[in-house]
Amino acid sequence: MNRFPRVAVVVLNWNGVEMLKKFLPSVCASIYPNLEIIVADNASTDGSQDWVETNMPAVRLLKSKENSGFAKGYNSFLKQIESD
Repeated sequence: MNRFPRVAVVVLNWNGVEMLKKFLPSVCASIYPNLEIIVADNASTDGSQDWVETNMPAVRLLKSKENSGFAKGYNSFLKQIESD
């Protein structure tokens, strides 16, 4: 068993670029050694995707072509993530 299980932090986003700017840096400051940080973007139109790609290169960005809402959005993105 791995001493540090693989952990994914998934942030569902829809037009929340200002919230990402404010809070994502603190998530990225984690020192957990086996952590993947993912922004799951629910078809934002406010520049969120561009901001993550430009300013948070260590963050994995998953993109949806349509806003599926909270539950359906999370469920569809979680199917794409492998983590302990």
